[in-house]
Amino acid sequence: MEAVNLSDGKRLGKVCDIVFTYPEGKVQGIVVPGGKGFRFGKADLFIDLKCVKKIGVDVVLVDIKAAPKSEKKRGRWEDAPPPSSPPPDYGNRRDYGEYE
Repeated sequence: MEAVNLSDGKRLGKVCDIVFTYPEGKVQGIVVPGGKGFRFGKADLFIDLKCVKKIGVDVVLVDIKAAPKSEKKRGRWEDAPPPSSPPPDYGNRRDYGEYE
């Protein structure tokens, strides 16, 4: 089924997965792939069940206020630009020799 955002009318993609809780069996939400393929990863979009407004025969209507925008960078699609903050300080890491 195709997922369509009600706030801006954009197609989000085809629903590729449904997320359940294990012992209770309650539905948490749906997953729409954000990149190429059908792998569950960082580019996938999780839509909470509270945002799903209507499930029809061939379309799922969702209401997401700020849908993620993809931008093309170096020939690959990414969800967001790289962070501008410096990498974390790993100065107090132990050496692998300590584990032997």
